[in-house]
Amino acid sequence: MSRPRKYERMRARRGFQVRYEAKIVIAIVVVALAIFSAVIAFGRWYRSKTALPSYTPDVACLSKVILPDEQPEIIVDYTGFTVSFNPSYHIPNYVVWELTGREADGELPRNSKFYKDDDVYGCAELDDYRRSGFDRGHMAPAGDMKWSAEAMAESHSLVNICPQDHSVNSGRWSTLEKMCRQWAQRDSALLIICGPVISDEMPRTIGRSQVKVPERFFKVVMAPFAETPRAIGFIVPNSYTDEGLEAMSCTVDDIEQITGYDFFSCLPDSIESRMEGNADFRQWTQRGKHRKQ
Repeated sequence: MSRPRKYERMRARRGFQVRYEAKIVIAIVVVALAIFSAVIAFGRWYRSKTALPSYTPDVACLSKVILPDEQPEIIVDYTGFTVSFNPSYHIPNYVVWELTGREADGELPRNSKFYKDDDVYGCAELDDYRRSGFDRGHMAPAGDMKWSAEAMAESHSLVNICPQDHSVNSGRWSTLEKMCRQWAQRDSALLIICGPVISDEMPRTIGRSQVKVPERFFKVVMAPFAETPRAIGFIVPNSYTDEGLEAMSCTVDDIEQITGYDFFSCLPDSIESRMEGNADFRQWTQRGKHRKQ
C-alpha cells in the first residue's frame, strides 16, 4: 500500500474518532443541561407548594390563644408579656410575648427578686417554692426582658412562674431560650407562646397553696417577619432527659393536639395549615439572615 493512501486512512480514522468524541461531549452537555433545567423546575414547583401566600402579620391577633371552655384563666398584661393565669393551679395556662432582635440584644443586668403579685387572684406564695425541690422556672424568661427594667422586674412575678426541675431550668429550657434570642436577632422578631401542659395529669403539688407541678412544658415559636414565615413547637419534659431539642421539636399542630389550645386562629386557613403542619428544626438552626428585605 502506498504511503499517501495509508495516511489518508489514518486521517479518516482520526477524523471519525474526533467526531465521535465530539458527539459524546455534546450528548453529555445536553444531558447536564436537561438535569439542570429539571432541578430548577423542581425548585420552582417546590417553592410554589411550600411558600406561604403574602400576608401582613398582626402580632396582637397572632398572640390570641383559644383555650378549652372549661379551663379557668385570668389575663394579666405585664410590660413585656401577657399571662393567661390559672388561679386553680396557681400557674400560667400560657405566656405570650413578642421578642424583637433589638430586645434580644438588651444589656440591662438581671434582677432576680421574685415576688407575689397581690393583684392576681390565686398567685402562689414565695414560701410555696422554698425547699420544694423545684426551681422557680420562668415562662417568659428574664433574659428576654433586658431591654426594660420594668419588664425585667415583672418577669419575676410568680404569675409567670412554674415549678421546674433544676436540670430542665438550667438545661434544655435555658438552651431553648438562648436559641430563641439568636433566632429573634436573625429573623427580626419572634412571637413566643409557652407554658405547662395543663391537659396532663399533675398529681404533684408544692407548698401550702398546692401549686401544681407540670409533667411537661410546651413552647411555640413563630417567625412572622421572616422571608418565609414559619413556626415550630417543642415539648419539654419536666425531668432530666438525655434527649436533645431536635428530638423534642414538633409541629404546632402537635402542640394543639396535646394541649387542646388553638394557636394563630386569625391566620387564613391556607397559611395556618402550612405553618402549623411543618417543623424543620434544622432550618431553624441554620445561620444567616432569613428576614424580609
